[in-house]
Amino acid sequence: MTKSTSLSTDANNRSVNRTGFLEIENLCKSYSTADGGKFVVLDGINLSVGENEFICVIGHSGCGKSTLLKMVAGLEKPTSGSVQLEGKEIRKPGAERMMVFQQYSLLPWLTVKENIRLAVDEVLKNASRAEKISIVNEHLAMVNLTAAADKYPDEISGGMKQRVGIARALAIRPKMLLMDEPFGALDALTRGKLQQQVLHIWEHQRQAVMMITHDVDEALYMSDRIILMTNGPHAKIGEILDVPFKHPRDRQALRNSHEYFELRNHALNFLDEYFNQDE
Repeated sequence: MTKSTSLSTDANNRSVNRTGFLEIENLCKSYSTADGGKFVVLDGINLSVGENEFICVIGHSGCGKSTLLKMVAGLEKPTSGSVQLEGKEIRKPGAERMMVFQQYSLLPWLTVKENIRLAVDEVLKNASRAEKISIVNEHLAMVNLTAAADKYPDEISGGMKQRVGIARALAIRPKMLLMDEPFGALDALTRGKLQQQVLHIWEHQRQAVMMITHDVDEALYMSDRIILMTNGPHAKIGEILDVPFKHPRDRQALRNSHEYFELRNHALNFLDEYFNQDE
């Protein structure tokens, strides 16, 4: 099920060039230990991501998923190897890569609208006041939060807070959206609704997305490819699964398909194999 080709055609017959956008080459990350040794988290990661591709990274706790995402975000530096976006090495955070965390990271003294406007003011400095207002309102509507625009974070639900974070990230028009288990703190019903909403936004406003998740069903529903990580330390990419289903996706139809269950069982068997190695 793993494919290594850099140029392919996705389920919508859209050419996906996986070279030249995000390139991760021979990436290693280690930390010094108290006894003078080294703890190797990631060891030899190689991955190409297309400019409009949605990928999910799955693995057991401690396999370096979030560390990998932080290096793409520029929040951590590789010990060796490189991470390049459009041929330029990533050395620090940048507005072309926006992060959505599991925790909402909203400023409690600002309203929903003001939290989004703050990011727009910081990044889109040359936009006029009218343009900024239009961008904020557009993205509030995109995540169905227009009615909550003047509420404060403590006045809205967890799902709404996460929608604010997503709208804030998208409002500055990044080339790549990075999400670290963005639905992990939500109840099952809210989680499902927000998965659907984020996927709908991405289907109409394509960009590269790298999302960390522990949920195989979530990855199959949302992504073009699933990156399966081996256990840490010395974690590597164990396998890459292509997800062949067309967009837009119907969750119920997917779950009724034989291919869905084949992919699901394959991913779960991979994870079970590494889980049992810990015992």
